[in-house]
Amino acid sequence: MPDDPAISHIEVSPDVIVGLLGTGDVNLRALEKALAADIHVRGNRVTLRGEPAEVAAAERALSELIGLVQGGTPITPAEVRRSVAMLNDGSGSPAEVLSLDIISRRGKTIRPKTVNQKRYVDAIDRHTIVFGMGPAGTGKTYLAMAKAVAALQAKAVNRIILTRPAVEAGERLGFLPGTLNDKIDPYLRPLYDALHDMLDPEAIPKLMEAGTIEVAPLAYMRGRTLNDAFIILDEAQNTTPEQMKMFLTRLGFGAKIVVTGDITQIDLPGANESGLREAARILDGIDDIYFANLTSADVVRHRLVADIVDAYGKAEESGPNRSQRRAQGGRR
Repeated sequence: MPDDPAISHIEVSPDVIVGLLGTGDVNLRALEKALAADIHVRGNRVTLRGEPAEVAAAERALSELIGLVQGGTPITPAEVRRSVAMLNDGSGSPAEVLSLDIISRRGKTIRPKTVNQKRYVDAIDRHTIVFGMGPAGTGKTYLAMAKAVAALQAKAVNRIILTRPAVEAGERLGFLPGTLNDKIDPYLRPLYDALHDMLDPEAIPKLMEAGTIEVAPLAYMRGRTLNDAFIILDEAQNTTPEQMKMFLTRLGFGAKIVVTGDITQIDLPGANESGLREAARILDGIDDIYFANLTSADVVRHRLVADIVDAYGKAEESGPNRSQRRAQGGRR
């Protein structure tokens, strides 16, 4: 502590202080770890002490968090850490990012949790085709699904179409039991799981039977023109260039397309080029097409997921990539 520290006192409304500090003061402990200033709470008064710059940074963070609680946004230690990080790097206002509600169901609200996620969500509103690219856990597909459901509920579109390539299905489907739909279902299960988070489970079969929601493999898109629809292509890194071109040219009037994928997780056989990688190269700069690049900083799963993503990224930079290893293994 400096010899002559700066001191600031903040009076917090009694109905806000509990939400700010969290159950068992978990948010307070997160604040103490994230901020350099010393924090002391007595009743509903928060006292900050430290270097002037440290106290000023703590004041900004507390102001943003108090605004979130007053607006009805629940605060957790994860939100505290993200808010302080946003303010430290000057990337945006936590109150603007964390208070953007996309869709709510049974008390659960889906909203972006990082600045990049908010830019991604905003881009979906502004552009006809959006590519969401980034590692696992960054909310690429989940946020796109939430925007699709919100658009359907607002009657901005007439239907939702969810698709993904069934990689490796060609030679293995015949060995799986059941009908064609039963065999394809494992590849589409993640999309169904997300739908169940956003809609009443009993409503989903009715919507699918009526054609309002369609979940199908990418091959089913060929030869169609999709009008007045919100279309999501998931796991797009596993499309071939021909499949990607086929899919993008299904775009009809009043439709919106979101393509999600992770170019570090390509599972195409052999040395086939990823359609997502090629699309990023060919379509960059075209009006009304937007590329959102999410990073490990946008991972919103367990904090270890971001560390795992970074570790694998470093390893791949220093060694052969997956397709090269596969080719080498084939030659051996």
